[in-house]
Amino acid sequence: MVSVLTAKKIQARLQELEVLLRDQYKPQHPPKKRDWRTYEEQWARRIRLVMRNLEPMVDKACDFAITRGPGAPHELTLKQRVVLLLLKTLYKQSNRRMSGMLVAFSLLSGLDVSYKTVERLYSDPEVEIALANLHRLMLEQRGVKKTDATGDGTGYGLLITQHYASTVQRQRDKSKENPSGEKGTDKATKDASSPKKIKRWVYAFRLMDLRTHLYVAIGTSMRSERVAYEAALNWLQRMGVEVNSIRLDRYYSFPKDAARFNGARVYLIPRKNIAHIPIIPEWLEAMRGFVEETLGYLEQYYLREQSEAGFSADKRMFGWRIAQRRDDRISTAQTCLSTWHNLLNLYGPDHSFPGMGKSN
Repeated sequence: MVSVLTAKKIQARLQELEVLLRDQYKPQHPPKKRDWRTYEEQWARRIRLVMRNLEPMVDKACDFAITRGPGAPHELTLKQRVVLLLLKTLYKQSNRRMSGMLVAFSLLSGLDVSYKTVERLYSDPEVEIALANLHRLMLEQRGVKKTDATGDGTGYGLLITQHYASTVQRQRDKSKENPSGEKGTDKATKDASSPKKIKRWVYAFRLMDLRTHLYVAIGTSMRSERVAYEAALNWLQRMGVEVNSIRLDRYYSFPKDAARFNGARVYLIPRKNIAHIPIIPEWLEAMRGFVEETLGYLEQYYLREQSEAGFSADKRMFGWRIAQRRDDRISTAQTCLSTWHNLLNLYGPDHSFPGMGKSN
């Protein structure tokens, strides 16, 4: 006989969750130690494979009809523009330094452009299309038509002196000291609420395929992580990738969020103030698994750590700050970061994970 799922049962399981994690889940899932020698060898192998195969992939990504408008033709071909932008991202160079590097190697490359030309690449619509094509080609190469995915968001600073994680923590500490929001609020909070709001963060949301560790969808927003999440779902639809299962944090634990993934298995931890049971099949199935098969459910849910690990690796390699200021250029810079993440995982192994097969 199937037991009846109620809001009280979900709340009771939430109250037990902390003890369950401490006494049962964590002892059965100790942290894995990384073999740094093997890791470095794999990374060196991957970067060699990427550089060896990047040119034919970019050729395919740039193979689309271009309608020229009025004005002089671009001094660089589309292929040169895409490669230049990707190399600038990889080597973390400023526009001026990248321009200087091109001058230094102009005898070999034949390229000599100004730093303004490099910056304008971020708002070049043809480059944007080519990067999206490159993203699609990588998914096709690894056979990602259906995905068991995990999703998470993060922020990148637009000011040199701000680091996302440390600043957010300081703001949380400040709110604990002054929960009423009266006198003594910090300057950053005042600036954020003023009419002339200063841009400080760009929000990024990425959906990662657990088998290949490729990003299947990316979204960027200057407003909020939620808007970046919506942009990522739109990207996913354009790529034509179906979702088998999805893991999201509590910020996306509303029934309406589960309903977005029609027919997919959804893994999320509900909010503590849940009061009623909505008639949404995906959400009901998720809550039944959370209440009745909690340890197995948590094993699937905490595969979200792969998203956090992906963001961490990206920021260690490419930095935690975005140098661009215009919204369209910021979005292209984020696409370049995600492109490199996928390139460096394109020739990696398939990853097995609990309860799922290796093939998509």
